[in-house]
Amino acid sequence: MAEAAQGPRRALPPPGRGPRFGPVDREKTCPLLLRVFTKTGSHHTNADFAVRGKEPKDEVQIYTWKDATLRELTDLVKEVAPAARRRNARLSFAFVYPDKHGHFVVREVGKTLSNGNGKLDDGKVLAELGFQIGDYLDVAIM
Repeated sequence: MAEAAQGPRRALPPPGRGPRFGPVDREKTCPLLLRVFTKTGSHHTNADFAVRGKEPKDEVQIYTWKDATLRELTDLVKEVAPAARRRNARLSFAFVYPDKHGHFVVREVGKTLSNGNGKLDDGKVLAELGFQIGDYLDVAIM
């Protein structure tokens, strides 16, 4: 069973393909709890997540859906992290999940700009980036 945790789901989808899922009806679908860890300057390391129950202290819990865009998540992070509100702030998003050996891995999946100019990966949604319920989200604010 641990073998399946790493599997091909962690590879980024091929470029040029549309989403492999339908939009979520947010009126009828219960949101998921997303554990978000923020850090200024860089991402947390794999070692920061090595011991269950001793994850980094800068955690925010967000209720959202698998079709949430990185822009939506950027706006939510800006509400709780003052550093993310700076005009020139860049946010880098990474999924944190256990590999096939049970060790947590931090994998970058996209970037946004705080002010929304330049777009970057704003329109990417969690599901098409390979997010699975139970993954954490690590956000580096630069």
